[in-house]
Amino acid sequence: MSPDRTQILVLNYNGRALLQECLPSVLEAARRSPTPCGVVVVDNDSADDSRDWLARRHPDVRVIHLPNRGLASFNDALKEMDEPVVLLLNNDVKLAHDSVAPLLRVFAERDDAFFSAPQCWTFDGRLYEGMRTRVRTRFGLVQGMSRVPGHEAHVDRADLTAAAGPVLAVDRVRFLELGGYDPIYHPGRIEDLDLGFRAWMAGLRGYYVPESMAYHKGFATFAPELGESRCDGLAIRNTLIFAWKNLRGARLARHLGWLPIRLAGSMIRGRRTFARSFLEAASRWREVVKARRDLHAGRDGWVERQEAFFHRFEW
Repeated sequence: MSPDRTQILVLNYNGRALLQECLPSVLEAARRSPTPCGVVVVDNDSADDSRDWLARRHPDVRVIHLPNRGLASFNDALKEMDEPVVLLLNNDVKLAHDSVAPLLRVFAERDDAFFSAPQCWTFDGRLYEGMRTRVRTRFGLVQGMSRVPGHEAHVDRADLTAAAGPVLAVDRVRFLELGGYDPIYHPGRIEDLDLGFRAWMAGLRGYYVPESMAYHKGFATFAPELGESRCDGLAIRNTLIFAWKNLRGARLARHLGWLPIRLAGSMIRGRRTFARSFLEAASRWREVVKARRDLHAGRDGWVERQEAFFHRFEW
C-alpha cells in the first residue's frame, strides 16, 4: 500500500506552551512531505487556552475536540479520517523536516506493516529516546525499553520494533480493526507496548526507520499533571494489567509466582508503591477479565506466537 495522502494528528491536553514550541516543526514537516499531508490537533478537553491559541495563531489547523481518554482518544479521531496511513504524535514532539516520507515508505514496501517509528532523541539531541524498542522480563514484569545495553551500535540500523510511544505512523484501518489503544490503561503508560504486542499476535509488524528523525521532550504533559510518584505507580499498575490481559502459559505462571514475593518485599522495605499499584490493578479485575476473554477467544497457537515475540525482542 502506497499512501497518496496522510495526516499528522497531534494529541494535546493543556499543552498550549508545548504546541507553541513543537507545532511549527510539525507543520514544516507536513509542508515538505512529498505526499500531501495535513495537520490535525486532537484536543483532549483542555482547560487551558490551547484551542483559543490555535484559532488565533494557526486557523488552518483542524482541531478535533474530544473527552480526555489519553491515547485512546486517537481511536475516535481516526474514525473521522479516510487516509490509509496517519501519523500519531504527542504534543511534546518535534519532527525533522524530512521525517514523514521514510515513515510512509514502509507501508509501500511491507505488506505486514502495522506501524513505523522514527529514530527519536531528546530535544537537545544528546540522549537517545528510541524507538527501536526491546522488552525484558524482570521479576515477572514485562518492560519495554529502548536504551538497552549496546543500543548505541544499533540506533542507525533499520529493524523491527516492539512498540512506539510518542510518535509513529500507523495503518489506520488495521489500527481500528485491532481496537486501537486500549482505554483500560487510562490515564496512560504501557499502551504502546500493548498495541505492539497485539499487532504482533495478529501477524502484523512494527518497523524502526532511523532515516526519520524526531525529538521528544518526555513527560511534558504527564508529569506536571500527575507528579512523578503517580507516574511511577501507573507504570507498575499498567504493567500488571498488561501481564494479566495478554500473557499465557509458563510466562504467565512465572509472573503470578513473583507477585507474592514482590508484594512482601515492597511491604518489608516500606516501599508501598508496588502494593498500591497492585490493589489499583486488581480493582479493575472485571475489565481485565473481559479484555482478556475478548482478546484470546478462538486464538489458537497463542503461546507459540507470544514466545516468538519475546524471542525476537527480549534482551
